[in-house]
Amino acid sequence: MSEASEEPVGGEEVDAEQVRDCLREVVDPCSAATGSNLNMVEMGLVKSIEIEGDHVGVEMHLTTPMCHMIPHFKKEAENRIGDLPGVESVELTTDDGTEWTEAYMSEEATKKRQAVLEDQRQKYKREMAAGDAPDGTASDA
Repeated sequence: MSEASEEPVGGEEVDAEQVRDCLREVVDPCSAATGSNLNMVEMGLVKSIEIEGDHVGVEMHLTTPMCHMIPHFKKEAENRIGDLPGVESVELTTDDGTEWTEAYMSEEATKKRQAVLEDQRQKYKREMAAGDAPDGTASDA
């Protein structure tokens, strides 16, 4: 490997805010499934960002020990951060999923999530009042 390739590309150095901006592009699949579409930063999943030269390390909180989305988060985060000028390697690690609480979410994310949940609640109430089962079939009652 030549000495020039060991230096940040174009003399640029990445900073934590650039990394955080990349992580704002990674939507939590579970929040997307509920219609909230919250990103890693909004969800409070970013535990720490460490930058050493051209290497970026991100540690993230899992919302549950049963999270099956770790490969998704790794791929998305590593690809997006890896595209930043001056970044040669990226590593995303996770905790065991026992630390995260809703208190880690941003105020805006909490409001967005609550609005989606309230919309779903109201839709359910309308369907039940109309005599339709939540799955869209008519009820026999």
